[in-house]
Amino acid sequence: MQNKNVLLAVTGGIAAYKACALTSKLTQQGANVKVIMTESASKFVSPLTFQALSRNPVYTDTFDEKDPEKIAHIDLADWADIFLLAPATANIIGKVANGIADDIVSTIILATKAVVYIAPAMNVNMYEHPAVIKNMQVLADFGYHFIEPGAGYLACGWVGKGRLEEPETIIDVIKTHQGNRQLLAGKKVLISAGPTRERIDPVRFFSNRSTGKMGYKLAEAAYELGADVTLVSGPVDLKNPTVGIKLINVTTAQEMYEAMTDNFPNQDIVIKAAAVADYRPKITYDEKMKKQDGALQIELERTQDILKALGNRKTNQFLVGFAAETQNPIEYGTEKLKRKNLDAIVINNVAQEGAGFGSDTNIVTYVNRELEQHDIPQASKKEVANELFKLILQDMKDEKA
Repeated sequence: MQNKNVLLAVTGGIAAYKACALTSKLTQQGANVKVIMTESASKFVSPLTFQALSRNPVYTDTFDEKDPEKIAHIDLADWADIFLLAPATANIIGKVANGIADDIVSTIILATKAVVYIAPAMNVNMYEHPAVIKNMQVLADFGYHFIEPGAGYLACGWVGKGRLEEPETIIDVIKTHQGNRQLLAGKKVLISAGPTRERIDPVRFFSNRSTGKMGYKLAEAAYELGADVTLVSGPVDLKNPTVGIKLINVTTAQEMYEAMTDNFPNQDIVIKAAAVADYRPKITYDEKMKKQDGALQIELERTQDILKALGNRKTNQFLVGFAAETQNPIEYGTEKLKRKNLDAIVINNVAQEGAGFGSDTNIVTYVNRELEQHDIPQASKKEVANELFKLILQDMKDEKA
């Protein structure tokens, strides 16, 4: 935390008293701490307390402009390296999730480009309310990071989850995450995701069951590790990735081939997670094909083999492929690794429960050029993505050794 500019936002809950200890410990660890407070927060703890602990002015009013040469809330938003919202009430979570800016905290959080950490604290029933859960998911989709509350006796008398996490734990979580953000700092990562669609006529196409979830989680994980991420996505029913990830939308295998090869030369890590069509109709129609008696035959032709093309062009890139198999997955995946000149391949049996298309979980085996195998048991696709990057980074490190 040494020399980090931490903007601590305190909102109106009884857990505001813990923010005092949090301010003190952040300062002791070398952080530059400035505190902003809602009007409700100041009813629990005096701004003077935070001023004494942070050795900086405390801000409670959006319209209190202490320096006429600056717009205070924008200046604070720009100053921060880290924005920490602790405690975060259901009210402030709801405001930010819906873009409401009617006090100094909600205004600054919408204006800042800093990494945002949110530590909720509230009654267990509030924490589990569908509206609060929905709002937290919206903020998570924005790229904000949650530090989950602890469980135990709450000030209201209830026992359950909702107690603000201890200051030491909050700081440890932030330090770990900040450290991880440096693992891919300065690296360029190119990822493909989703299916492709091969047009037959204006209303019909060939495609597959890929949802793009794994590729999107890989892009999200790479971005959180500090990489400059480009995501080439086929047509998927997913929200756009985190702001900061360059998204290139494509439809056909040819479009994905062009996007991947065009962006390939200056990349450090390339992961082809997309399920690209191997074949496309040789003839397409401008008008809808009419139903006819008897069987229909459609002649297909091969599409470009994107992964093989990248393997042939590879210079310093660390190239990773995916192999979705239904039988003999390790055998077929390893053969693909060798044939396409890959540095590693991620193999999964899509017929296995918990690893198929559309699932929120995955079960994979990572195999590198040395044919070393690392099994990743069933876990969320985000957790699998993080594990894969650990293995990729280790192999890249070993190659340089």
